[in-house]
Amino acid sequence: MATPDQTVLQFFPLSTSLSAKVHPVVIFNICDCYVRRPHQAERVIGTLLGSISFDGVVQITNSYAVPHNDSLDQVALDIDYHHNMLLSHQKVNPKEVIVGWYSTGFGVSGGSALIHEFYSKEVQNPVHLTVDTGFKNGEASIKAFISVNLSLGEKQLAAQFQEIPLDLRMIEAERVGFDILKKTMVDKLPNDLEGMESTMERLLAVIDDVYKYVDNVVEGNIAPDNSIGRFISDTIASIPKISPAAFDKLINDTLQDHLLLLYLSSLTRTQLSLAEKLNTAAQIL
Repeated sequence: MATPDQTVLQFFPLSTSLSAKVHPVVIFNICDCYVRRPHQAERVIGTLLGSISFDGVVQITNSYAVPHNDSLDQVALDIDYHHNMLLSHQKVNPKEVIVGWYSTGFGVSGGSALIHEFYSKEVQNPVHLTVDTGFKNGEASIKAFISVNLSLGEKQLAAQFQEIPLDLRMIEAERVGFDILKKTMVDKLPNDLEGMESTMERLLAVIDDVYKYVDNVVEGNIAPDNSIGRFISDTIASIPKISPAAFDKLINDTLQDHLLLLYLSSLTRTQLSLAEKLNTAAQIL
């Protein structure tokens, strides 16, 4: 136990219940900014927007890049640009506030503490999101960190980054785009029907894995897991009981509606292109 005249090294961890949820559009936006970065820039830095719930979950819903200059011992941010972009975003969606900042690259870099200190003045307990845009081995390393203070008596010595749980949830349409994003090169972007086909193939593969797991449990090859069994039971119970003929009709009707939407969107694009050309011709005449 420390006496009154002794100085104690103190470590102040933040609440372990703090977590973050990032929307796929934020990842797409960060990767797009990285592709469009200046040639001399090695990484992209930007602001994260969203909301913070009462249970400590940080919802990251939007982002924008902030110009910066990296040097050996310091990082210079364009603060005026940052504030102007924030005002523009809040005019469109006033509920979005600053929740942290992001940088591309693998993990925390040397100058992250300086940038984090600036965002700490903008919002309390900002989240630092790192996105590895290299997609090594076809995988994306996306992590979230918070700052933990290390103090000696009343003097703050340093700040340590502590990783927090990060949830990246996508619907199937977004997951198809994210899988394409992880590839270094693609011949062409899939259309809606090809995306639906890829989704159905993934669904059939998951169903096949469930069949194999259940068969192995029944035959005694693997030990049963009650949590997995309850999850499978809940999933089956949520599926409506319909006949195969009614299911086929439902799929066919949905497919026809989808094809009709594709036809109408193509027709709309043609009409807009024609109107643009007629407007250009009228201005020339």
